[in-house]
Amino acid sequence: MNQSMSPAISVVVPVFNEEENMSILQSELRGALAGLDYEIVFVDDGSTDRSADKIETAPNVRLVRFEKNTGQSAALYAGIQAARGQTIVMIDSDLQNDPADIPRLLAEISHGADLACGYRAKRKDTLTKRLTSRIANFVRSRFAKYYVRDTGCTLKAMRRECAAALVPFKGMHRFIPALIRGAGYQLVEIPVNHRPRRFGQTKYGFGSRALRATTDMFGVRWLLSRRLNYKLRDS
Repeated sequence: MNQSMSPAISVVVPVFNEEENMSILQSELRGALAGLDYEIVFVDDGSTDRSADKIETAPNVRLVRFEKNTGQSAALYAGIQAARGQTIVMIDSDLQNDPADIPRLLAEISHGADLACGYRAKRKDTLTKRLTSRIANFVRSRFAKYYVRDTGCTLKAMRRECAAALVPFKGMHRFIPALIRGAGYQLVEIPVNHRPRRFGQTKYGFGSRALRATTDMFGVRWLLSRRLNYKLRDS
């Protein structure tokens, strides 16, 4: 594998208190990315356990560490900014996203998509979480004007230039498709595997998540309505 300064693929992984998942995740990522020129950027979001210590060092593994817990949006944004690859993949560290789906996302990028979003066709969550997420996806996507099936699925791949469309704010991770599509990029969606959580616990409560997501919708709607849209004339 070519250990260049600019690998073809960067995999960004936000991490918060997932020490039991780290070795399994790295093994699965190695298998899914075998034969490809890639790096993995782990962003430790102020974990209070030994998550960072459990990350196996390698020439193509990098670790960004926050001083304190700042949230998934901050971790993803920092990882994307640190990424050096021409294609950037985002995946959760809780093992519910399946690294085996990454090649399918990369194939969509190679076929011309700017952003490939996974959607969890068969979710392995509690009934309450599935229902609340379905309602949130429906309202959020339509309010922001750019519909996708599953705004809460972290598993995505995008061309590097799409990162310029992202705005760093709390809750950004829920609106990545809206921000990127609103900038004029092409988006596709594919079904991906979703697995039950094996270790640890979910980091988000429904009440706080619903309130924040509702507030964020107003901001994103305003932002998209005020986006600059211009093209340079040919000389």
